Amino acid sequence: MDDRFNFALVGAFVLGLGAVLVAAVLWLAAGVGGKQPMDPYQAFIEESVAGLDLLAPVKYLGVDVGKVSEIAIDPQNPQRVRLHFLIARGTPIRQDSVAVLKTQGLTGIAYVELSGGHIESPPLLPTPDGMPPTIPFRPSLAARLENVLTEVLAKVDRASGNLNALFDADNRAALKATLADAAVLAHALAAQQDAIRSGLADAARASRSAADAAGKLGPALERVAASALAVERMADAAGSASARAARAADAAASGVQQLGGETLPELARLMAELGELSASLRRLGEQTAASPNSLLLGAPKPRPGPGERPAP
Repeated sequence: MDDRFNFALVGAFVLGLGAVLVAAVLWLAAGVGGKQPMDPYQAFIEESVAGLDLLAPVKYLGVDVGKVSEIAIDPQNPQRVRLHFLIARGTPIRQDSVAVLKTQGLTGIAYVELSGGHIESPPLLPTPDGMPPTIPFRPSLAARLENVLTEVLAKVDRASGNLNALFDADNRAALKATLADAAVLAHALAAQQDAIRSGLADAARASRSAADAAGKLGPALERVAASALAVERMADAAGSASARAARAADAAASGVQQLGGETLPELARLMAELGELSASLRRLGEQTAASPNSLLLGAPKPRPGPGERPAP
């Protein structure tokens, strides 16, 4: 039996098997069952993309829909990274879709996860200048945790600085003096326990006395209130009487005005007539005293003057 190997045949078999494996890998990379049309997209991320490699998967709600085709620093803004994707045509990427960087399990292999996209939102289309449509990027969980931890550490650092400034040598000395004074005060209060207890007892008695006085003061306050009510009623009555007196005074003033306007002129005329009558009676009296017979014969004729003839 010949147990020698044909090394040429073994080498040919290994080379053939390697070619088959390479062809299978290329075939799988191109897509099973034929090459599927892909559309280009891009995104800008402002965080580290450590662990994200070329040809890393792009998933839509956990389903593989594409791969990362390019990773580069954005020439317009060196603080962010520009990612190019090739995503299967027909994937429902809309204007409100977002991308986020995630890691897979414990291996730390990063991939891009797409989510969002309301059914009523219009699809995300290429720009008029032919640039691929840009998918908004949302910070990853690791980035958000890093920002939160950074803020917390900054606040802790500021708090530590404030505490160090608060408890410097001068403040520590002042605090020590304050504690010493508090200890002295505590000892003094302890020494005056009997006096404090007595004072509290006196305060309790004074409180009870005040309560009794308040109980006695209640009826007096009620009487004062009743007196005030009576005075108020008297004031109301006086006010009513004053109002009536004012109305009476107004009526009297109106009567006096009416008397002065109507009666006084008549009284003046009467006095004038009485004056004329008095003058007539005086002349009659003088005439009667000078010639008593004038009551029967009338008034005597006046004597003729010089050059006048006596009346026949």
